[in-house]
Amino acid sequence: MAQLAEFATNHPLLVSGLIAALIAVIVHEIRLKSQAISQVSVVDAVRLINKGAVVIDVRNTAAFQGGHIVNARHVALEELDPEKPPLNKLKTKAVLAVCDTGTSASKAANSLRRKGFENAFSLKGGLAAWRAQNLPLTK
Repeated sequence: MAQLAEFATNHPLLVSGLIAALIAVIVHEIRLKSQAISQVSVVDAVRLINKGAVVIDVRNTAAFQGGHIVNARHVALEELDPEKPPLNKLKTKAVLAVCDTGTSASKAANSLRRKGFENAFSLKGGLAAWRAQNLPLTK
């Protein structure tokens, strides 16, 4: 133990670097874990939808009109406000946010979770993953 203390006092930059690396790894793992909880695969998304989940498409209007999941509600990411109707009525339901790639939907789901939506999820891979599974879209 004395050798470890001597090493730490003789090499403060190495010890500082090690501590910074450990903190970075811990923060990264926590971030990945929190995203994994809120992201669902296409198969899980279909299960959620079949159980009555509300699908919220956060893409722009033109993209939404070009094709969306059946019965999806269009709420642009910029207009997403969980405190206002009709979203505030959905706090007790499962909510699935979707976008083209999953990035914006993940932001939306995390925003909803911070506002008390415990069952808010995003589609991992977005509509690109949905299309890759040959699942239907409607216009």
